[in-house]
Amino acid sequence: MSLQFNVLDMACAACSDTITKAVLALDPTASVQADLKTKQVKVETQASEAAIKNAVEAAGYPVA
Repeated sequence: MSLQFNVLDMACAACSDTITKAVLALDPTASVQADLKTKQVKVETQASEAAIKNAVEAAGYPVA
């Protein structure tokens, strides 16, 4: 499943690393692409959209 989220609080490489780690902790086979300029995170995963969104938010990054 291909998902895309706007993460307005993502400001630096450390932010994108934290988000990536949160997603991979939920689905180790996921592919995560975080674009700091557009503040968009694209995820290819087998996990549900709600689970991925919750993982990102639990890491401290609200999803818009």
